[in-house]
Amino acid sequence: MESATLNKQDDGCEEKPDASETSSINSEASDYFSSPVFSSAKLAIGRFLSRGDSNTKHTANAMDTNSDTASKSKSRRKHRDPRTIERGNLLNVSKMIVKELIDSSMAHGRMLDDDHAPLQQFFIVLEHVLRHGLRPKKSIMRDRRDFWCVLELVEKFVPEAAEITATVRDMPHLKTPLGKARAWLRLSAMQKTLADYFKVLIEKRDMVLTEFYEPGAMLLEDEGTVIAGLLVGLNVIDCNLGIKDEDLDQPIGVIDFSVYLKDTRLNESDPEADNAAMQEKMQTILDQKNYLEELNRHLNTTVANLQQKLEMASTTNALMKEDLAIAKNTILQLEDEKKVLESQRDTILHVHKHTIEETKKDIDVERQTYQQSRAGLDDMYADIKKRLDDEINLRLEVEKELSLQIGMKQEIEMALELTEKDIHEKQDTIISVRKQLEDVKNINLQVAEKLE
Repeated sequence: MESATLNKQDDGCEEKPDASETSSINSEASDYFSSPVFSSAKLAIGRFLSRGDSNTKHTANAMDTNSDTASKSKSRRKHRDPRTIERGNLLNVSKMIVKELIDSSMAHGRMLDDDHAPLQQFFIVLEHVLRHGLRPKKSIMRDRRDFWCVLELVEKFVPEAAEITATVRDMPHLKTPLGKARAWLRLSAMQKTLADYFKVLIEKRDMVLTEFYEPGAMLLEDEGTVIAGLLVGLNVIDCNLGIKDEDLDQPIGVIDFSVYLKDTRLNESDPEADNAAMQEKMQTILDQKNYLEELNRHLNTTVANLQQKLEMASTTNALMKEDLAIAKNTILQLEDEKKVLESQRDTILHVHKHTIEETKKDIDVERQTYQQSRAGLDDMYADIKKRLDDEINLRLEVEKELSLQIGMKQEIEMALELTEKDIHEKQDTIISVRKQLEDVKNINLQVAEKLE
């Protein structure tokens, strides 16, 4: 659908500039794109403007030729590369939409929101540009063409883009890669860094974009550099976009060409219409001139910033040279101190070696004395051990005799106890016998008294 719509515009709906406009734009573009950074942009603009000249001349000559020449030109047009036609259509539409967006921003006070139609059309065209020639990802149901993975690579070259990428990843309402890519583009536009990030992608296209895009894609050709230059003009626009309240996961939108294309065939015979068209073209050229001047001011600002950085780097370099000289002097002083310390170390080592040798000699003498004294102590120990053994044996014998004496003593004590017991029993018996004798004696006395 995209290629069909754009091809239709390229075949008959695009307004062709005349030779004076082309030469004027070429001169202004050459003045601006003289820097090395935009050399490829200069080449691309020259190609497309020269293409406009050739188309204009071809149209003028076609009015005087016969039908055979017209049929031949149509056959040549049919054999043009479709990718080239698509790139040309996208570039022309991008120019018109960027111009309309800047004009409407100036008219509305430069603060644009989600409901602004030119801003919506701009993001749709930018999506078409990023999707042009994108290699499809094979999935189960269908081929997917997502450029979110391309935008994620920007943070590898520009660390400031990591904050935007992390913010987009943390948004829970974004379900598809297309929605994340749209949110990323809108955040970059609000921060006025979209042109810088796009420029980085174009500069690194041989290293990054060839993996994701097919040959002939817009970002891989000169038209991509021109688009990067067009995006610089959007830095004059302030955007206030509500990303959280907008459904960004919906399918890609359609470009509305009715706002930018006009049918000029009905007014060919009207001089006033021709004058109005000429004035409109002049206004377009002036707008382009103002746009290029804005780009030039942006580059001048960049050059001034780079010069300031260069001056700061020169100052830093001078300070570093002074620090280097101071460091060299310090190194020389440290080397002298090192030599002094090494000589002191050698002296101390010599003294310590002499002390160690003397200490070893003293230790040897003490070791010999110790060995001699140890031999005498060994003999003394043997004698003492022998005496100890004798004492132990004597003690064992004494303990045996003591145990025998203790046993005999215990037996004697038991015998004494038994004897005492017998004595007590005998005393009791004697007492009882005496009592019985007294009783008998009393009885005898009583009997004797009775007998008397």
